[in-house]
Amino acid sequence: MSATPASQEVEIGHSPRWASVHPALPYILPFAVFFALLLSADYLHSVLGAWEHPFRVTVLAVVLWVFSRDVIDLRIRRVLGSLLMGIAVFAIWVGPDMLIPGYRQHWLFQNPLMGTLKSSIPEDIRQNAMVLTFRTIRAVILVPIIEELFWRAWMLRWLVSPKFESVPLGTYSASAMWISAILFASEHGPYWEVGLIAGLLYNYWMFRPRA
Repeated sequence: MSATPASQEVEIGHSPRWASVHPALPYILPFAVFFALLLSADYLHSVLGAWEHPFRVTVLAVVLWVFSRDVIDLRIRRVLGSLLMGIAVFAIWVGPDMLIPGYRQHWLFQNPLMGTLKSSIPEDIRQNAMVLTFRTIRAVILVPIIEELFWRAWMLRWLVSPKFESVPLGTYSASAMWISAILFASEHGPYWEVGLIAGLLYNYWMFRPRA
């Protein structure tokens, strides 16, 4: 589940050092590394055990620092609205499962296409303080930045024009809004429907200043 993008807004600062060769690299690479680490989770656990989690955090932090720091702006804007947006998305994300017993077990959510729900943490380390600490760091700090770089700072603009760097952040496009939200929903498997709503809300929050 992603944090609200406006709480950690991503903006173009000065031109990144990679822009002259691969302008999309600072936006795409952290997301690619994030998914590569997810896909290799079983192998990493077999090699590193509980240390898999600090390893993942370290790799992602290094990739963000080395490749993406020039395009990240963490200054907070629209504080109250951002907080309300975060609360709304949180309620939307957990509400159906809390209010409707067995809701997430429906075939619409768990099926061969969307997958099934299962814990990504092996049972033997689920209570490990180090694991919980580093998973929290990854989920609360790193993943929101990585996802906003990819979905909002890059894809929303790339869908407007392949020369995305010439498209200002927040440039509205209905097709970009819906396509990116649908792809964002697909990333969340059995939570696709709340992922779709969250994606649309996040996109709206990016577009709103220019509306």
